[in-house]
Amino acid sequence: MIQIDIDKCIGCKACEKDCPGRAIKVTDGKAEYAKKCILCGHCVAICPQNAVSIPDCDMEDVEEYDPQTFHVDPKAFLHAVKFRRSIRNFTEKPIPRDTLERILNAGRYTATARNSQDCRFILVQNRLEEFRTLVWQEMPGVLEHLKETDRSWHYLFSRFYERYQKDPQNDTLLFNCTSFLVIAADYPLNGALAAVNIENMAVAEGAGALYSGYMMRMVQESDTLKTWLGMDEKQVACCMLLGYPRMTYQRTAPRRKADIIWR
Repeated sequence: MIQIDIDKCIGCKACEKDCPGRAIKVTDGKAEYAKKCILCGHCVAICPQNAVSIPDCDMEDVEEYDPQTFHVDPKAFLHAVKFRRSIRNFTEKPIPRDTLERILNAGRYTATARNSQDCRFILVQNRLEEFRTLVWQEMPGVLEHLKETDRSWHYLFSRFYERYQKDPQNDTLLFNCTSFLVIAADYPLNGALAAVNIENMAVAEGAGALYSGYMMRMVQESDTLKTWLGMDEKQVACCMLLGYPRMTYQRTAPRRKADIIWR
């Protein structure tokens, strides 16, 4: 529930005008919480007197706007987007816990439909080898199921499994990443949006990522993996391999011309 400090409120109506759910109204020169809302936080962010709070949220993490530190140079941002690469070869150095927390915070602050904040971030690092072993233990059962339900995925996973059986170091699902992230959500699009910000933040921290559709399908096919990860009833929105890149790139990669329709 929203709380309004009446002593601080000056009745400017900024919160009332910006509230998407019309949950705040100003009466007799003071704002009041009129009806239940989605707790999007617009009222907290826009109040010039800092008179609004949401006790259920982490208010200590709220930051005052500073144009010097909140501005992102457009050209620099586009350069960063163009320069990012999908990483499949990582160093042995694990990403430190505090760095991972900052990376995941970029996902936590990503917009979600109706402010549902339904994403769960499952970061596997300390028990990664245990998880890797479980993934390959589950593969025969997954192959058996896919043989009857999806021949194309059965073919792909069969090739991966054959390589792994010949050489357990040839893991073409998790490669040699030092962290594995599953983003689970009630609404998968929310998790997909969070994944983009997480990757951008990882790159800003000097790390790299690989979006893994193969691991998404593997987790989706295995109740054992879902239980181990602690997904409950949430859906797999994205799987990402994280770590420090072993390779150093010298330039951006080319892309085809944009397919844009201007109306």
